[in-house]
Amino acid sequence: MNFELSEDHKLIKQYVRDFAEAEIAPTTAERDRKSECPTEIIKKCGEMGYFGMFIPEEYGGAGMDYLSYVLAIEEFARVDASVAVILSVTNSLAAYSIFKFGNEDQKQKFLVPLASGKKLGGYMLTEAGAGSDAGSLRATAILKGDNYVINGSKMFITSGLMADTFIVFAKTDPEAKSGRGISAFVVDAKAKGLSVSKKENKLGIRSSDTCEMVFEDCEIPKENLLGEEGDGFKMALHILDGGRVGISAQANGISTAALENAIKYANERKQFNRTIGSFQAIQFKLADMATKLEAARLLMIQAAWKKQNEMKCTKECAMSKVFSSESCTWITNQAVQIFGGYGYMNEYPVERLMRDAKITELYEGTSEVQRIVISRNIMK
Repeated sequence: MNFELSEDHKLIKQYVRDFAEAEIAPTTAERDRKSECPTEIIKKCGEMGYFGMFIPEEYGGAGMDYLSYVLAIEEFARVDASVAVILSVTNSLAAYSIFKFGNEDQKQKFLVPLASGKKLGGYMLTEAGAGSDAGSLRATAILKGDNYVINGSKMFITSGLMADTFIVFAKTDPEAKSGRGISAFVVDAKAKGLSVSKKENKLGIRSSDTCEMVFEDCEIPKENLLGEEGDGFKMALHILDGGRVGISAQANGISTAALENAIKYANERKQFNRTIGSFQAIQFKLADMATKLEAARLLMIQAAWKKQNEMKCTKECAMSKVFSSESCTWITNQAVQIFGGYGYMNEYPVERLMRDAKITELYEGTSEVQRIVISRNIMK
């Protein structure tokens, strides 16, 4: 058993870190304050192959393994969690959905532009009345002739303003029970009848736009159906396994930044004629922060390894997500505590990191949902 990253993985981490530090970090704080989308940065990320990191080269992707992808997301999140989640949704939800469940025509038409960086992806599952209970969604997609007509609304859609291509889940059998009669579709953002009704004003990840989207008699060709009718809910659960590892990587990246900032501050800040890092109270905080982060990272690597080797990994993905996200909230809170009053001011980045951390416990399955998934798997 080898716990050391390969030289290739180390190079990928360093390459992404250098890019993020040079191209993203200089504007992170300003974009957060203004709630401004990183349009040009995301465009550059697409040009550099970060939209289809683990998609094979034959479909326009970078052809990396899944571990390389999560290590890259971690490095993006260390600098800007908003950029990280935009890339995570495009990779592990949008592009992966088409790669896993699309036919060859759909891969050529929709996946290649996504994976090659020409188009940005989004994912529409959540509704106002269907959050953790995603199976109870009410949006409908009714086949009429050669088109499906979609009606309904979707909530909390990442990149609602920026994305070009969405994966959309809707009921093709409105009378079916919860979790049944749901199908998945590929929908162009410019489709007539699809619109953004509201951009949300959020606590954190403020430079990633999150929107409510509305379908009003939105017609899409029946060829845009992913997989078979009625298989959408099973597909969504499978897709979310990978998405949860991406959120683990985001959480771990935020935690890394918080720990690094806390260590630096502890070694510089003086009280009582000595650095605060010389006090055992601060040393123990840093020790616990580092231990939680290391454990979270190992869970993430295990889940990614199982995912890339096409092994059953639902339990591992849920464990990684719940532990990484809750550790992230705790670690960033401790970082603010170490900074004291300064930590509460936006002069330092730890207040932003604390705000960005909380969402990792909520989206792509709350911590409570992860515990349901884990308990079901261990009690079988």
